[in-house]
Amino acid sequence: MVYGAVNRKGEKYYTYLKKLFDAINNKQLEYNWLITDCTCYPENHKTDAMLRKDYCWLTGEELTDLVTQEDFQWIWAVLSGFDKSVELSDILKHDLPYAEDYEGFWCKPVSMQHPLAKIEIVPWDSSMTMIFSDDKSIIDSFRKAYPQSENFGEYLDEF
Repeated sequence: MVYGAVNRKGEKYYTYLKKLFDAINNKQLEYNWLITDCTCYPENHKTDAMLRKDYCWLTGEELTDLVTQEDFQWIWAVLSGFDKSVELSDILKHDLPYAEDYEGFWCKPVSMQHPLAKIEIVPWDSSMTMIFSDDKSIIDSFRKAYPQSENFGEYLDEF
């Protein structure tokens, strides 16, 4: 089962990952990350170049270091987290996740785009952050840290 939440209220800006990582008790460290369909504007030129590629593959530690060095706003992206035992070659056998125009976000049951992912974080047009995981405790921690966030299934019911 996949659990989800959306944060679209109560923040001046969306999505700064340092605060989000704190909210999920730094669970990002437990995964390797595929970052796709990314629009963001870090000041570090190496980071910018890396994130502009079709995909970026980072360990949880590398992603945390990147965010610690510069906590820039992510405008669009899909950050898909995988168990560390999953090989990149297996991940790339599937379509790369994308944010804008992906209609699957708006369908029930709540799901993640990549079939091997354990968690997905989706900065959505600077206006909200969606988070999905098969680990309910991650979503619960996120909801507790962002009290104005909503259960994603209930959010979908509004449409």
